[in-house]
Amino acid sequence: MDIIEKNKKEMLQKKVWAVVGATPDTEKFGYKIYKKLKAHGYTVYAVNPKYEKIEGDKVYKDLKDLPEKPECIDMVVGPKISKMILNEIKELEIPYVWFQPGTFDEETIDKAEGYNLNIVYYDCVLVALGE
Repeated sequence: MDIIEKNKKEMLQKKVWAVVGATPDTEKFGYKIYKKLKAHGYTVYAVNPKYEKIEGDKVYKDLKDLPEKPECIDMVVGPKISKMILNEIKELEIPYVWFQPGTFDEETIDKAEGYNLNIVYYDCVLVALGE
């Protein structure tokens, strides 16, 4: 089993997630992933400075605002923002990051690997949870 598969398996066993880029827009992946994780019994925190609530759930401005430290971060933002958020992830010592397709570039992945994070990319959480 390659490292990505191993990370994916480990991540799906983690129970506390944060979705960076969660959105109340039901058409967007930030919404679908947030809802899917919740539907599968995960504790999920929405992180997006642009919104206050998603269907009554509080949306947090950043990872530092969360009431508990997530075990896993799901990125649903552009590569530029992903790269910036990595600093916060490292600072908070969150071990797992799942980059949705389109949320990373080579530089982002290099940075995440440089921080020794356990990462998954080129894979979608929705597919992994069986959409």
